[in-house]
Amino acid sequence: MTEQMTGAQALVRALEHVGVDTVFGIPGGAILPAYDPLYDSTKVRHVLVRHEQGAGHAAQGYAQATGRVGVCMATSGPGATNLVTPIADAYMDSVPLVAITGQVASAAIGTDAFQEADISGITMPITKHNFLVTNPADIPRTIVEAFHIASTGRPGPVLVDIAKDALQATTTFQWPVTMQLPGYRPVTRPHSKQIREAAKLIAEAKRPVLYVGGGVHRAGASALLLEFAELTGIPVVTTLMARGTFPDSHPQHMGMPGMHGSVSAVGALQKSDLIIGLGVRFDDRVTGDLSSFAPYAKVVHADIDPAEISKNRHADVPIVGDCKEVLADLIAAVRAEDRKGDYADWWTLLNGYRATYPLGYEQFEDGSLAPQYVMERLGAIVGPDALYTAGVGQHQMWAAQFIGYEKPGTFINSGGAGTMGFAVPAAMGAKMGRPESTVWAIDGDGCFQMTNQELATCAIEGVPIKVAVINNGNLGMVRQWQTLFYNERYSNTDLQTVRRIPDFVKLAEAYGCVGLRCERPEDVDATIKKAMEINDVPVVIDFVVHQDAMVWPMVAAGTSNDDIKFARDMAPVWDNEE
Repeated sequence: MTEQMTGAQALVRALEHVGVDTVFGIPGGAILPAYDPLYDSTKVRHVLVRHEQGAGHAAQGYAQATGRVGVCMATSGPGATNLVTPIADAYMDSVPLVAITGQVASAAIGTDAFQEADISGITMPITKHNFLVTNPADIPRTIVEAFHIASTGRPGPVLVDIAKDALQATTTFQWPVTMQLPGYRPVTRPHSKQIREAAKLIAEAKRPVLYVGGGVHRAGASALLLEFAELTGIPVVTTLMARGTFPDSHPQHMGMPGMHGSVSAVGALQKSDLIIGLGVRFDDRVTGDLSSFAPYAKVVHADIDPAEISKNRHADVPIVGDCKEVLADLIAAVRAEDRKGDYADWWTLLNGYRATYPLGYEQFEDGSLAPQYVMERLGAIVGPDALYTAGVGQHQMWAAQFIGYEKPGTFINSGGAGTMGFAVPAAMGAKMGRPESTVWAIDGDGCFQMTNQELATCAIEGVPIKVAVINNGNLGMVRQWQTLFYNERYSNTDLQTVRRIPDFVKLAEAYGCVGLRCERPEDVDATIKKAMEINDVPVVIDFVVHQDAMVWPMVAAGTSNDDIKFARDMAPVWDNEE
């Protein structure tokens, strides 16, 4: 197919051909030529957000809810730089994203022209790849390449920056196009020798543990993970990015590891003699002080990104490959070994941790609402079929700890970057990608005030998300650190939201949403049920909780996992163990 059209028309036509149905963005001078043909598209829905950061996070939410590439669009200069945070977030959490930005005209590039920014240079460290397009004939091929790179291998963000004159110039549009990516060949098939070596270590281990990360979900391998775990009888821990990839209710699930992980999950890693890491980074929030992490364990590390293998912890058996293919081959290899391990003593130890240190929380004598109770009731009433999003902080940890996740991809949060303001726009994108699903944004009063303007987008576009604001009047996680490590010197963490500044109920109503408030434990169920009955407009619940509620267990940053504390003023739980 050959046709004469402008570069802008070629851009929209290429987006249609690669299957894009939703774009989140804001127009501006340099990208404006693209918005004219977008006006006529019957296949691509443009969602006018209120801030470019919201566009990027919405595209992330859409991508994580659907498994497809999310798309956001912005103009040059500040429009493009406002996308930097979601691009960085997508890079850290391996989210397939294509960000399309306008650039000043080719002749003006490098002259400090109005609204010029070197967005390709700025985002180079936080994208899988980026393109600067100055020739309109290159636009269709570049779009195809961008979507291919974003969605294959280890998923991630790709930036396409297009000069304004390239959008305005006439070109010959040809389809299909041939990609020109000679150096890009992601390895998906694991090496058979490494698989056999891994199976041998598994057969010999006395205290193995499956350390499962977001790469297993990205690979669509949750069913194979369940099969492998049940075949071997090995305990499973799921990271923040893998919550739901293995069912919480399964007896082999030890919980979430890391800084605020369960004692049983942290103990499973710390006391193991073999870690089978699948789609994980061995990041600092899981390992704590790396030199003391899992001191007795050999490591099998499987990841599609070879750069992650042995980056933080040496892998005795490195496996480069897609986790779906790795698990399929491991299942076959373990069956061929025909030796099932005896883990009776191992399970006795771990079940002892689970029984002695179950997740719990403090009830307040003044009748104040405990945020953990809100999470428990939300999970119980809403159920495991819903999608939940969260930003970063205490509310994120409580959502990870106290809501039960039974299905992969049901907890969408900002893990690696820890981005405040992620939850609301991500929920909007998730709801647009999966309109049949109930979507809850779980937010803190600090995070909520960074991107709550996207409630206007939700109301206007007919996207009835539900938002639970965990309002303790403070930047809660920072306050917790000030309590524990800064002698209760609460420098600049009081948000004054308990004084209704702002009043979240009135704010929600001003945005065309339903606003509700809950301050007492006895009202939690009724408030959640009322929100669940409203399905035509967004709902915001202001849950006013006690300001001193804390996230436990906790491993302080930079310390050993051996120093995990179950509650304040308590000695590390393994202090008296050999």
